Amino acid sequence: MDIFQAVILAIIEGLTEYLPVSSTGHMIIVSSFFGIAQEDFTKLFTIVIQLGTIISVVVLYFKRFFQSMDFYFKLFVAFIPAVVLGLLFSNLIDTLLESPLTVAISLLLGGFVLLKVDTWFGDDVHTEITYATAFKIGLFQCLAMIPGVSRSGASIVGGMTQKLSRTAAAEFSFFLAVPTMLGATVKKGYDYFEAGGTLSGDQINLLIIGNVVGFLVALLAIKTFIGYLSKHGFKIFGYYRIFVGIALIIIHYFVRPLSII
Repeated sequence: MDIFQAVILAIIEGLTEYLPVSSTGHMIIVSSFFGIAQEDFTKLFTIVIQLGTIISVVVLYFKRFFQSMDFYFKLFVAFIPAVVLGLLFSNLIDTLLESPLTVAISLLLGGFVLLKVDTWFGDDVHTEITYATAFKIGLFQCLAMIPGVSRSGASIVGGMTQKLSRTAAAEFSFFLAVPTMLGATVKKGYDYFEAGGTLSGDQINLLIIGNVVGFLVALLAIKTFIGYLSKHGFKIFGYYRIFVGIALIIIHYFVRPLSII
């Protein structure tokens, strides 16, 4: 991986992590098109640069992260399902992460969901998040273990099933990303070094660049997304997912098979 490829992946991560379009799915597809080999460091890079996007949420919602202990307990409750299922199905998840076709199908199906999600739930919405609500959102988040589903999309939809407003559901999804992605980063780093992996000076520089770029892009993406979502809903993201999903399936079957090197 060179600096150009690192910056491209970081931009994709920053743009898509908090949008309901699947950051992991986009990075898998971009890696396939750019011929970025899925070596151990590349896999580590795509996870570790999430730290930059985590920091962007903390910066934007700094006061909210210090409002009460109840806030942290609810995040912990929502985080539990991802921990349990992630440990149980880690091998299956790694296998799915190597399948661009899985991403394409997930993008397509998820697009149809987003076209309808604004009309599935009534006008009786609120902003209060109970422990039961937090846990159910955490269960929805686990759907994102399938590449292309979108962690933010699944958790936002999960919040809306509990009668949360679009904005409240999106913001809780952002908050939930912090322990979820931090946990994934720590585990990936541990596995990498446990298996004997090392980091050269150039690789450390790539991680730093990736995190800085991801942080800056995510700041802009979050602020833009919340403003757009509160006014217009999810349809544009649904159409985008359907278009990309169909395009990838056509490319896979009629141009060249999508694959991870």
